[in-house]
Amino acid sequence: MSKRSGFYPCPAVDTAGSNVGSQAGGLLLTEAGRAVGLDRALSAALAPWRGPNAVHDPAKIVLDLAVMMLALGGDCLADVALLRAEPGVHGLVASDPTVSRTIDRLAGDPARALAAIGAARAAARAAAWRLAGEHAPDHHIHASAPLVIDVDATLVTAHSDKEGAAPTFKRGFGHHPLWAFVDHGPDGTGEPLSVLLRPGNAGSNTAADHITVLRDALRQLSGHRRGTRPGRKILIRADAAGCTHDLLDWIVGQRLSYSVGFTLPEGITGELAKIPQRDWQPAYDADGEPRPGAWVLEVTGLLDLRRWPRGMRVIVRRERPHPGAQLRPTDADGHRLTAFATNTAPGGPGRQLADLELRHRRRARAEDRIRVAKDTGLRNLPLHDLDQNRIWCALVALVALAVELTGWAQLLALAEHPARRWEPKRLRLRMFSLAGRLARTGRRTVLHLPRHPPWAPLLLQAIATLRALAVPG
Repeated sequence: MSKRSGFYPCPAVDTAGSNVGSQAGGLLLTEAGRAVGLDRALSAALAPWRGPNAVHDPAKIVLDLAVMMLALGGDCLADVALLRAEPGVHGLVASDPTVSRTIDRLAGDPARALAAIGAARAAARAAAWRLAGEHAPDHHIHASAPLVIDVDATLVTAHSDKEGAAPTFKRGFGHHPLWAFVDHGPDGTGEPLSVLLRPGNAGSNTAADHITVLRDALRQLSGHRRGTRPGRKILIRADAAGCTHDLLDWIVGQRLSYSVGFTLPEGITGELAKIPQRDWQPAYDADGEPRPGAWVLEVTGLLDLRRWPRGMRVIVRRERPHPGAQLRPTDADGHRLTAFATNTAPGGPGRQLADLELRHRRRARAEDRIRVAKDTGLRNLPLHDLDQNRIWCALVALVALAVELTGWAQLLALAEHPARRWEPKRLRLRMFSLAGRLARTGRRTVLHLPRHPPWAPLLLQAIATLRALAVPG
């Protein structure tokens, strides 16, 4: 009679292994930083914060935190211990007290520290987009095919009394950061450009906050020059919180394009009911094909827009609600009505009403970008002081150091693979979590990845691609 062994093997277990590196897939992120010169740019930018006898470069500490947040899913400073345990893969990692003191020093002069980190990010982004060539988001942009910057806010719950936290409009307690992302289109995950950490009771439609975030975002774009206006090749996309007089006046003053949600005035539904059905044009679905049960119409002539910037157009989308959706007071005749405003002129390819409405609706990708940020350190602001958490948010935006590192790795090494669109959770499961064995032969150190995981060859190819692109030095 034989004893059943169960479904899984039952090997003996000990801790006697040596030269084994866990999370070896995180090498993809460090190689991405090396390829775009982020390590050197950040080291030069943070040199004023390095003590004369310091062993650890503040830039290395910041990069370690970014890798920890993305590759390992950490959400507090102490989680960097997982990198410290693998010196063969991640090098010399600072102790917890050293990491904490570095954050304190950066938070001592937050405006200067954030400006330094931002300058390093901008230099690395310019290198990444230059190396990406035709896959770069700014490749051949023009007024009809602009570079899109999405602005959106989110709520971050504070589970303790943190500086700057306040009650939120959803009856919670925490912060209300405002983000700006550059859209990579349907083929990519996008990049965070700037973030403004605000109290939980900050207004959704505060024009001054939007302008601050957009100014910081424009400084992150390659080719940006102080004192120059970007022009119509940059499109600012936002929900109705961005439809304020002050914000749109500023956008128009910068000669930018815009596409923002618009709140229809009372009484407009009666006017729309008088318009014949033949005047409504079919709307498009996500694939650019006519969508049954959805139509678009320009209503600029029905509205008094004298107080708004010249050239504003207002376009309404009418559709049958999805099954189970609740109608709102502004809905008419059983149809859901939404509207947006834009200064894109009619005529030319991609400028039909349905094209413009589809372009605006793709603003929903900003929700995906925020989900990625929350999965990369934003969900928990682990520090008490507001300035410390501002530095933490700068790291998140570095993906600010963590989301950007993966975005650049995907942009440069995975552009032709579906992994270009993978979010951090999937990347951790399939690539970053791979272990490796360190072997030393002669004067070389080799990291042997396991043979059996299905995505090991993809990781190996991606690392080789990044090393071939690496900036010399």
